[in-house]
Amino acid sequence: MVMPDIWNSFAHTHQLTDTQLDLFKQYATLLQDWSVKINLTTITSAPDILDYHFADSLAAAPLIAKNNYHTIADIGTGGGFPGIPLKIKFPHLTVYLLEVNQKKINFLHEVIRALSLENVIIVDLDWRTFLRTTNYSIDLFCARASLSVKELLRVFASDQYRNVHLLYWASTQWQPTDHEQTYLVEQYPYQVGNKQRVLIQFASHKKSYKVPINGTWK
Repeated sequence: MVMPDIWNSFAHTHQLTDTQLDLFKQYATLLQDWSVKINLTTITSAPDILDYHFADSLAAAPLIAKNNYHTIADIGTGGGFPGIPLKIKFPHLTVYLLEVNQKKINFLHEVIRALSLENVIIVDLDWRTFLRTTNYSIDLFCARASLSVKELLRVFASDQYRNVHLLYWASTQWQPTDHEQTYLVEQYPYQVGNKQRVLIQFASHKKSYKVPINGTWK
């Protein structure tokens, strides 16, 4: 049983309403219950879920808040990260969750139902098929522990999505290749739990997309 002050601290840090905090609590319970039944996540204690799933996903919140994003797509979402935490934080978002594993898709349907989330759409296509066959209006693609950067950068060669932004969750050891550097806008270091990580922002045209927050990334 997680102590209430851990939840209170999480809510304070991420400036959540009581309703949003309640949704995160429901989400954590679903993650724990379903992880007993399927290979959903190895992170199942409430403190670790708060740090390494929820807070890690919300590391993108400053970028979402500072831009006029209305629609995001979460590539290889798995248990719904970062798409569902960002949806809870920003209810106005339309969120596409890309996932091909049927058991995880079933879980995502249950989360959407249980949390009464609107404008959250599950897309059961692999990445390359998605790029070839869809035509959604998307502002930002997110990728957290799913595909390689090389594979993700295919988005900028597609007809429909070449002008979107891409946000990639990486370790501090990540280094771009020359090709990847072409699309790199900025790196935003942050800490989650006891780990140092970095968000990598990519775009097809780099010059106008840096979003410093008081000179640093929170």
